[in-house]
Order: sequence, then C-alpha cells, then structure tokens
Amino acid sequence: MNTSDRWRARRVPEARGRAGAPRTSIDYAKVGRRVVRRRATGMTATEAAAALEEARLQQHMDRDREDLADDERGPAEVAEWERITQLLVTTGGIYDPETDAVVQDELAADRRAEEAEQRRLQEQQQLAARTDELAAHMRAGRLDRTVEPRPGDEAARELLVRRGDYHPMVDGWLARALADRSGHYADPATRTAAADSLPEAVRAHAALLTALARTGAPVAEGELEFAGRLAQADPEATGALAAWLERSLAPAELAEAGDR
Repeated sequence: MNTSDRWRARRVPEARGRAGAPRTSIDYAKVGRRVVRRRATGMTATEAAAALEEARLQQHMDRDREDLADDERGPAEVAEWERITQLLVTTGGIYDPETDAVVQDELAADRRAEEAEQRRLQEQQQLAARTDELAAHMRAGRLDRTVEPRPGDEAARELLVRRGDYHPMVDGWLARALADRSGHYADPATRTAAADSLPEAVRAHAALLTALARTGAPVAEGELEFAGRLAQADPEATGALAAWLERSLAPAELAEAGDR
C-alpha cells in the first residue's frame, strides 16, 4: 500500500467553492472506502485478504502517531477491506463495485443528496429573484393589487427583513392579498398555513379588512389605510376588533338571508 499517498490525501484542506463560498467538509472515511474499492476491483478473496492484513499492519504501525489521533480514513479503509474480503469469501469470483449492493446503495444515496442540494440552491435563487422583484415594486410604489402574491412570498418578506430592505408596504400588500384571497391565498390550506408563516400584525390586518368588507360599505382607494396602522400598533386589539365585527355582522346577515 502506498501510505504516503494516503496520508497526503488526508491532509488536503477543506474544499472551497468560488471565492467567499462556505467551506465544504471532506468525508475522509468515504474517501478511504472509495480508495479501497478502486484497489480491490478485480481482486480475488485471497488477494483481498492479503490487502486487509497490510491495512491492519499499517493501522497498527500508526497507532501512536499523534497527528493521526483523529484520523477517520485509516479505520474506514480497514473496515472496508474486511467487508470486501468477507463478501468475496461468501460469493467467490473477483470483486466488482458495480455488483456490490452496498456500493450501489451508497451511490444512489449520493445522487439523491446531490439532487436535493441542487433543488435547495435553485429554490434559494428563485427566492432571491422574487425578493428583488418585490423590492423593486416596493421602491417604485407599485406594490399593490396588480402584483399577485405567489407561493414563497412569505419567505421573501423574511428575506427583505434580513437584508434590511423591508418596508411596512409589504405587510399591507400581503394583508390585502390574504383578505382578498388573491393569488395563492385562494387556496384554503394556504390561508391556514399563512397563520404560521406571517406575523400577527399581517394576520390581524387581513382579518380587519375582511370584516370591514362584509359591511358592504363603499370604500375609496386608500380609505382603509388606518387598518394597517392599527394592526402594526396593536395586533391583538386589531384582531379582537375584527372578531367583534364578524360577530356583529353575522345576525344581520342571517336575518337578511331569511327575508329573501
């Protein structure tokens, strides 16, 4: 076994992507298992057993090295040689990673993890783009009913807050959409989920707008801006006012229905 290659590979610094990107941790145990599988390809049980003894000897020789006290690769290589040797003793023939169920399961898991990571990155990019779009509407004063809400806008709001680009206009827009049941808020399940993903002030604002709309009173553009100010100042009291209006309007609506 070429131990110098093994130790040099184990000392490679944590990988970096593009400049400034988070460090990617190296799984040294996985590296060791892959090296063993490459070496073992085409070996018989006898050859694999010999390689196992060599790996055990190397591990024994390195047991007192302080720089390898936390080493993961060496023990993983020994364990993999043990597994492959036992596999060949049981099945006979020569070793082929493509027919090794353990290897194929690991490769399938790696592919699933990579696909999940790609989906996560794509979702992050989409969220950032939508957040930029909402911020542009906000700065231009065009964040109104002409902009239909989409799934993920609740997360975009949170990103605006984290970026320091938030304005109360965003909460007013979300509250109106929730009250109007426009965009993805047309779905009852989405409206219910909004109770967990939107701040109390937005939910209270939406509830008050809904209750006021039930009065049937004509409303001029901008006339209900007070609802947003109330919700921001005291969400709990605004919610209580909305609930009181709903209760007060219910008997009148029932009576009106009975007169038809």
